[in-house]
Amino acid sequence: MVSPARDAAFDILLRVEQKAAYASELLHSSPRLARLSPADRALCTELVMGVLRWQSRLDHTLADLISRPLARLDREVLLALRLAAYQLIFLQRIPSHAAVNDSVELVKRKRKRSAAPFVNAILRRLRTNPLSPEPVLAPGTATVPDLAQLYSHPLWLVERWAIRFGLDKAARICSYDQQVPPTAVHLLDPAAEGELREAGVEMSPGLLLRAARRIKAGDVTATAAFRDGRVTLQDEASQLVACLVPRGNRLLDCCAAPGGKTALLAARNPNATVIAADLHPQRASAMRRRLASVPARDRIRIVAADMTQPPFGRTFDSILADVPCSGTGTLARHPEIKWRLEARDLADLHARQVRILASALDQLAPGGRLLYSSCSLEPEENEDVVREVVGRGPRFKLLHCGAELHRLRKSGELLWSDVDSLLDENLLRTLPGVHPCDGFFAALIEG
Repeated sequence: MVSPARDAAFDILLRVEQKAAYASELLHSSPRLARLSPADRALCTELVMGVLRWQSRLDHTLADLISRPLARLDREVLLALRLAAYQLIFLQRIPSHAAVNDSVELVKRKRKRSAAPFVNAILRRLRTNPLSPEPVLAPGTATVPDLAQLYSHPLWLVERWAIRFGLDKAARICSYDQQVPPTAVHLLDPAAEGELREAGVEMSPGLLLRAARRIKAGDVTATAAFRDGRVTLQDEASQLVACLVPRGNRLLDCCAAPGGKTALLAARNPNATVIAADLHPQRASAMRRRLASVPARDRIRIVAADMTQPPFGRTFDSILADVPCSGTGTLARHPEIKWRLEARDLADLHARQVRILASALDQLAPGGRLLYSSCSLEPEENEDVVREVVGRGPRFKLLHCGAELHRLRKSGELLWSDVDSLLDENLLRTLPGVHPCDGFFAALIEG
């Protein structure tokens, strides 16, 4: 009998592979996982995220043991091999026989019974020749191929980062991506902190923001403070972006789902109405449910709208355009992205982001300000978008994010002392591993 954790992990990996689903969403929304014990849920999460983070390294190891190309293997067979290989290499506490036997049984369950002896033979060979789970660089200066191989990243991405940020920062980004990222929350209600601690949630202070807390232990989502919307799960870089949005009375959040920044905008602007738009009706509906209990819910209006053709018959004095992007700044949370994304995808993303920003700026009142942001590290989605749109005419002006960051620092909201490290010229840029958070970009534009 296959363990419930391995069985669930295998099915999630198969859905990620076949349906382009996102692992984190499946892990948080699956009714099947909710029925597992806490220990099995934790192991399932470890297996899914571990296999995705280390996929190319696992494949390289397996390729040395298999005479045929991995691309010729049935998808179910390859996933079963990866699942066992991850346990054999990275999880020394897992009995090796359990990892091997369960993967063989998973292949049989997926009607690939003829492949079971092959899977068993390959995994037993790997079991007798265990590898080190820790990336080890040979003496001397590391190269881009070294980093790509040892930290299981596509070569083309590491090459871009090394050229853009330097080899040392590229290595730090890759290393961060391979670790379990911190879970951070934003306290919309300071009194909620005591409630969380009473509920058994252990926290430490935020490293970027005063209102942030880092979760050390406990389940925030099981608390009344989370259900009431007084605490939101949100990476500190994402929180920082929301804090940079200029205050106003008429606010627009262009691409608002899942709604964390919307809630923060409403809390920071107590006299404002916030219009939260999202292209997809189902995401807008989910956001409506998610924000139904936040303290500022009466001032939030959620609509399904295409921001390349905005339906609003009014202008706004403050706008957040946190655009859909490749997500390369969030690979620690969404490792499947690095295996799906191709360099040619960036041109299409750029074109869409240009349309969204240009349309959003059309909604900006004279003298108003817009914050453009993304969770991408790629220039095509960040500064190239901003400069293309702002450069079309004299109406809009690119402002310096440093002034706002120093204001937040002076007020005590921003805890990070090295403000200049958050800046790339006049733009905000956080880098995973360099900063203790996801990678985000932001630019401030005045109308």
